[in-house]
Amino acid sequence: MSVEQTQVIEKPPATAPPAGREARFWSPRRAPATLVALLTLVVAGAFLYDVAAVRAHRPAMRWRRELAHRLAEQPLDGIWVLMGAGAAAALGLWLLTLAVTPGLRDVLPMRRTHPDVRAGLRRDAATTVLRDRALEIPGVRRVRVRLHRTRADVLAVSHSRDLDEVRSDLEATLTGAIHALGLAREPELTLHVLRPGRKG
Repeated sequence: MSVEQTQVIEKPPATAPPAGREARFWSPRRAPATLVALLTLVVAGAFLYDVAAVRAHRPAMRWRRELAHRLAEQPLDGIWVLMGAGAAAALGLWLLTLAVTPGLRDVLPMRRTHPDVRAGLRRDAATTVLRDRALEIPGVRRVRVRLHRTRADVLAVSHSRDLDEVRSDLEATLTGAIHALGLAREPELTLHVLRPGRKG
C-alpha cells in the first residue's frame, strides 16, 4: 500500500480503542457552520442596532415596526406562519443531524499501529486496491467493487477458467487484500462470479 492512499487526519488521546471499535472521523462541516454563523451575525446585528437606537431615544427602524405589526395581526394558524414554522423546524432538524453524525463517509478508519496516531483510508483508494488485486487473477475479465463500512461487494466476470476455480482464487486473494488494507473494521466479502453475457 502506498503512502498516498493513507492520510493522517487527527491526533487523539493516547488510549487506543480495541480493534474493530475505532471511531469514524468527524467532518468539520465548515460550510453549514459558516452559513449559520453569518446568518446569526446579520440578524442579531440588525436587531441589536435597532434596540440600541431605541434606547438612544431614536425611532425604531421601519422594517421592525412593520414586522411587529404584521406578526401582531397574523393568526397562528395562517398558511405563512405554518410554512415558516415548518421551515424553521426542518432547518433545526438538519442542524441537529449534522451535530450528532460524524460524516466523512469516504474515509475508513484504520487499525492503530501507534496509540497517538489515527489514520484513515479513502474508500475510493481501497476500492481501487481490491479491483486491481482481483484483475490479477487469471481468467478475470472485468471486476466491479462496491466497498461499504461493513461489507465489500465484488462482482467478477470470468471468460475462460472454471468459475469455481476463479471464485476460490478470488476469495483467497481478496480476503488477504482486505486484511492488508489495515482497516479497523474489516468488511465482510460478498463475491459473485459470472460468465460474460452474449453479444447482441
